[in-house]
Amino acid sequence: MKLELLQHTGSFKPRGAFNRILAAQAGGDPAPARAGVIAASGGNHGAAVAFAARALGIAAEIYVPEATPAAKRARIESYGAHLVAVGADYAAALAACRARQAETGALDVHAYDDPDVIAGQGTAGRAFEQDAPDLTHVLVAAGGGGLLAGVAAWYSGGAQVIGVEPEACPTLHAARAAGRPVPVQTGGIAADSLGARQAGANVFPIVAAHAAALVLVPDAAIEVARRLLWDRIRVLAEPGGATALAALLCGAFVPPEGARVGVLVCGGNTGSLPE
Repeated sequence: MKLELLQHTGSFKPRGAFNRILAAQAGGDPAPARAGVIAASGGNHGAAVAFAARALGIAAEIYVPEATPAAKRARIESYGAHLVAVGADYAAALAACRARQAETGALDVHAYDDPDVIAGQGTAGRAFEQDAPDLTHVLVAAGGGGLLAGVAAWYSGGAQVIGVEPEACPTLHAARAAGRPVPVQTGGIAADSLGARQAGANVFPIVAAHAAALVLVPDAAIEVARRLLWDRIRVLAEPGGATALAALLCGAFVPPEGARVGVLVCGGNTGSLPE
């Protein structure tokens, strides 16, 4: 297992946030210095953008849904960002964020559907391959799909990358069935981190080309995975962070004989122990 929940801010997200902002600065974009950065998030991405902005000495404004857990809101604010809670879900927060960005001219750091964000998340795959070069399969949770796209692109031609979605958030499954990103209803215990209602236009073709498979797991299996991580190795993962492991435990993904399977545990921003 690769414990990305031990990264700064408690998830893999700083990889993409830093890469997006630093790439803009390196390209001469004046927006970060002039107006700061802005992002919509279910929580983890917002914390990462706030952390990166503080490290780089620029202002950050973060929009989250009203249902975002208190632990994630507190983490965002702890990094000095201006937090705005608005709307019932990520889509509503994103709409409010885009309206505000049009007013301020701040640099938009999309949660998953930006090429620099995707590339930054892909460094998790690069690091995993360096740590465990003999893996044959890598399981990665997917919401909007930025992490899955980045990791799958990195491993192209190497280990097979399997995307894992909660049954209640079948965003990429719906896109695959339709042949394009389409809106879906999302819910369930992992919706705050994996509840993107539509796959990204940049994400989808990368996933279609490089992910070996997509599987769905029920909420009950995610809770089992959380409990195992806590009971066996005292790793406290949030539901989205344990979703990839759930596929291995519940049989949604069955490794072929001789496989060496890696699991990316991607987030740990939770205020509660597994039931």
